[in-house]
Amino acid sequence: VAVTSHGKDKNRCGGFHSHGLYQISVVGSSSLLCPPISYMFTLLGNIAIILVSQIDPQLQSPMYFFLTSLSFFGPLFHQHNSTPKAVQPGEPNKNITYTGCMTQAYVFHWLGCTECVLLGTMALHHYVAVCKLLRYSVIMNHKLCWQLSSTAWLIGLANSLLQSTLTVQLPLCGNQELDHFFCELPSLIKMACVDTTVSELTVVATFLIMGPLSMILVSYSYIAQAVFQIPSADGRLTAFNTCSSHLLVVSLFYGFGIYIYMQPSGDSPQDVIKVLMLFYCVITPMANPFIYTLRNKDVKGALRRLLKRAILSKRM
Repeated sequence: VAVTSHGKDKNRCGGFHSHGLYQISVVGSSSLLCPPISYMFTLLGNIAIILVSQIDPQLQSPMYFFLTSLSFFGPLFHQHNSTPKAVQPGEPNKNITYTGCMTQAYVFHWLGCTECVLLGTMALHHYVAVCKLLRYSVIMNHKLCWQLSSTAWLIGLANSLLQSTLTVQLPLCGNQELDHFFCELPSLIKMACVDTTVSELTVVATFLIMGPLSMILVSYSYIAQAVFQIPSADGRLTAFNTCSSHLLVVSLFYGFGIYIYMQPSGDSPQDVIKVLMLFYCVITPMANPFIYTLRNKDVKGALRRLLKRAILSKRM
């Protein structure tokens, strides 16, 4: 039951009560979802990709530059939104301060929007690699890669500042019950005591549809046309392998995101949304490095060379 009395001032003083995941026993019984374990795998996997991309000379290319940028999101995303306390099933409601909640909402939206734009930028890179192969090295130069990566971070920050600030201005009428295990914009919007249809649609449109997803769909439509025009089966397979890992990561990221955020209010039980959101924040960042390493011969080869160097240095 929501607590009502002094509106926004009460929220700023008393913060929010988070319901968490304590009602869902299946989540608590799964060791895979234990935050310390999953965070360890996320951290090790993403650090391994960053190291081999920076150290191995064979991976000094635009593709691995963007992969390195993407690898920074895994630990940040996981650590910021999936604290061990938030997902313990045995504990009921937890308190979070107003400032802590707003900070979490701002940062989560910033990271999410930036990753959306970065995935769109990687799709654009794959388009150049497949469709503009002869001019690839000229177009995707080091300066442009830095500009695209920096732009992704700046667009994510600007979008977060805009959307989060608009959300903070919504009147809560003293409602302190946050039916989620962390603070994010759609959950905060649902707490408002006014009609929030426009606000919800704005968040969904900018977070999932406008820009990044359109860029991905357009890029891959051109890539598909180019691949089907390649006469040899080996050539088509090479082009497909270039894009397959990115496609799988995009499918995970946008698949969970679209189902979670495009659901009309009340269509799915909130407990289901919480579990999916936990997968979104924990499993997806943990899976990304394994997808790129298991499906990429260059990365696997670089990892083997890095391990050999480490073993030889210890022996010496």
